[in-house]
Amino acid sequence: MSTRGVNFLHKWISNNVMETVGADIISVAELTQKLFSDARALGISSTEIEEETVSVYNTILDAIVHYEPGLPE
Repeated sequence: MSTRGVNFLHKWISNNVMETVGADIISVAELTQKLFSDARALGISSTEIEEETVSVYNTILDAIVHYEPGLPE
């Protein structure tokens, strides 16, 4: 994963995922598609994000499951 891809993924998750409660398979899939769409709009390829990530879907799901409101990002 490129540094640019990692930075985008972390920033995107902090801006888009933290308020998601009760995530289900559909909302996580939709968030995953939105992430790739937003990345493409900035010229960041899915390869830059996925290279060292087993699954972007699982990364987003993990961020939702382990989100603790009130903690610093």
